[in-house]
Amino acid sequence: MPTGLYHRIKRNSGPIGELAALLKNADAVVVGAGSGLSAAAGLMYSGERFTANFREFIERYGLRDMYSAGFYPFPTQEEKWAYWSRHIYYNRYDVAPGKPYLDLYALLKDKNYFILTTNVDHQFWLAGFPDERIFATQGDYGLFQCAKACHKKLYNNETQVRAMVARQKNCRIPSELVPRCPVCGGDMEVNLRCDGYFVEDEAWMRACGHYEDFLHENKDGRVVYLELGVGMNTPGIIKYPFWQMTDKNPAAVYVCINLSEACAPWEIKERSICISEDIAQVLKELAETGKEGR
Repeated sequence: MPTGLYHRIKRNSGPIGELAALLKNADAVVVGAGSGLSAAAGLMYSGERFTANFREFIERYGLRDMYSAGFYPFPTQEEKWAYWSRHIYYNRYDVAPGKPYLDLYALLKDKNYFILTTNVDHQFWLAGFPDERIFATQGDYGLFQCAKACHKKLYNNETQVRAMVARQKNCRIPSELVPRCPVCGGDMEVNLRCDGYFVEDEAWMRACGHYEDFLHENKDGRVVYLELGVGMNTPGIIKYPFWQMTDKNPAAVYVCINLSEACAPWEIKERSICISEDIAQVLKELAETGKEGR
């Protein structure tokens, strides 16, 4: 797999009822969530949300959006953390749980489920999902680590980030606020998987183990692999494994909800539901249908 892609786009009320019944009768639901889910919740990295909150950085550095700005080579640590503290603040601390996340929680809270996500904005926790049912494999905006991973400990950064945001001027923070590794004295980084120094601490390993255990315990039976807003940036984390696990289990169903990339391989086309619609609207309808069916 895959030898080719099969596009199956469903619309209107039919697929919502079909999917709601599928989830209701599932023995287990494995959710794979990508950036499209947070975008559906309004956490856009471009457009008005970016220009309104980063105007001076756009004017000084020519930044175009929050995603590409994350790779910008700021000349000093003071400038780098002026940008990054604001990026973290608006995407991790100055946000409420998004409606799609709340609807998903309402849909799944009484079911046998697990969440695998590449998102780093902590939205699943904010929406009420319990820690033991979440594996955020790519990190979290709310955590700092040694840039060279000299040790495996992660550090909550809320107090530092709020101080950087409050005291920055002219796209710089005071030098005394630049985060330093408490062990080696070197630079700190946000705990994001972007190079070979990503720290996988005890909590990360525990979450990984919970996910692997869940997959092993629910490898057979009526399993729904529910993929939400996953693109082709890192398909090896969620998309390809979901296709492969669906292929191996004849009772499993693969569901892909994605505004622009809803597709499945030919090999599992008869056990796939691909909905090319706004994720927020689909989850809203599913949550409402679930309430009506109780």
